[in-house]
Amino acid sequence: MNDFTIAIYCFIDDYLQVAGQAPASKRKLNDAEVITTALVAARYFGGNMTTARSYMQGHHRCRMPHKSNFNRMLHRLSETIAAVFLALGDALKELNTSSEYVIDSFPVAVCRNIRINRCRLLQNKAYRGYNASKREYFYGFKVEVITTADGVPVQCFIVAGSVHDGLALQAMHVNLPPHARLYGDSAYTNYELEDLSMECEQVALLIERKSNSKRKDSAAMAFIKNTMRKRVETTFSEIEAAFPKSIHAVTPQGFILKLVLFVFAYTINKCI
Repeated sequence: MNDFTIAIYCFIDDYLQVAGQAPASKRKLNDAEVITTALVAARYFGGNMTTARSYMQGHHRCRMPHKSNFNRMLHRLSETIAAVFLALGDALKELNTSSEYVIDSFPVAVCRNIRINRCRLLQNKAYRGYNASKREYFYGFKVEVITTADGVPVQCFIVAGSVHDGLALQAMHVNLPPHARLYGDSAYTNYELEDLSMECEQVALLIERKSNSKRKDSAAMAFIKNTMRKRVETTFSEIEAAFPKSIHAVTPQGFILKLVLFVFAYTINKCI
């Protein structure tokens, strides 16, 4: 755990210095320490910031502010956290010599279905989605993740639970290098988007075909697509293994921030 913490801090501190983000002069905790604490909480303590603050204070002698002050500092750095994750993803794309990627999504419920009417965090029908693999409805968000062929996340996009995967793919800014190949299941079927992606970005969208598809795959291509997609399911299981029984958040923005931190911490752990 100490090695993980030190590696995170060094990476984030170096990035902030290169990005030219000046540290606050009158604060006990600098930005790199705040982000490191949040990532340690996501990786080892189920997103519990209080436990992570105690660990950082006891083992790394960080001068932790009050819980409310720490949370305000963390939320102010939400855009910085997204930028650091994006920079890490871009670096991993450059190192990915195979240029093969997989896109898929997994649902994250904010509460049990029986408690939807009493949920204070979200109050909109748009958040009620359907989990096809488990054949059940859920109330919350859907996390769209692009991973390498080895299952390392390089990009994520969070939408409401009812948003279809195909629409989410259209809304995403899929920033992949030219001549990359992006595999996905049949939910991402969009012939026009496939043609535009190849023509404008030189990125091949290799989507699994339905039985009634107008663009049939050969048996060999169907096997390749099915094989490539298996690793991403393992990635999702490993990310969800770090989740607590219930992700605590007071606002939707706080819930989304914790989801990003879980994916970010998993990516860094895979890189170390």
